[in-house]
Amino acid sequence: MSDFARARLNMVDGQIRPHSVTDWRIIDAMRLVPRELFVGEGQESLAYLDQDIDLGGKGDFRHVILNPTVTARMLQEADIAQGDRVMVVGGATGYLAAVVAKIGASVVTTVDDPEIAARASQTLSALGLGDITVRVAPNPDGAPADGPYDVIVLNGATEIEPVKLYEQLKLGGRLVGAFAMTRPQKATVVTRSPHDFGPRVLFDTSAPVLPGLHRAPAFVF
Repeated sequence: MSDFARARLNMVDGQIRPHSVTDWRIIDAMRLVPRELFVGEGQESLAYLDQDIDLGGKGDFRHVILNPTVTARMLQEADIAQGDRVMVVGGATGYLAAVVAKIGASVVTTVDDPEIAARASQTLSALGLGDITVRVAPNPDGAPADGPYDVIVLNGATEIEPVKLYEQLKLGGRLVGAFAMTRPQKATVVTRSPHDFGPRVLFDTSAPVLPGLHRAPAFVF
């Protein structure tokens, strides 16, 4: 067993399963997807730590790979079924999209940076996951032409109601992500019904706010 394969096993057994993640599809997917291939150059030693991995960005808004525990818990709450159409918003280099694809979903991932999107496409294709569609798009806009979606997963937090993303859900579809309207942030699942979008708070969390999903600065006199 390679060092990275051992690290993946330790990540699952030491970080994910103790947090009541019991969906074996998620556990197996996170054992199989080589997280070290999605981090930045020189960050391989950080790949399996229980922390977000900063991939760079502009100003305060960063591209990240979310920490493994938050990733697994959100995916379990998303309740993704075999063959579901799933959009990953702010997917960065593609790790979360790869895990979702391993679960058995058809995946569209949006990235707001063309260079990072190109890297995601290259890495996913090299892993034989070329059926994942990578779209360059602002995070608030999603990819409506590829929808509607059974599930939308935010690879980060939002400080605003992501209305355009809600509208890309099928009836009964779910959006799951970190909602940062309050402190602490709340991992939340929002389900589309015929008449509204109903939120259900899952657990306290912390995740970087995705570019474009931040609150506008308040005017100061």
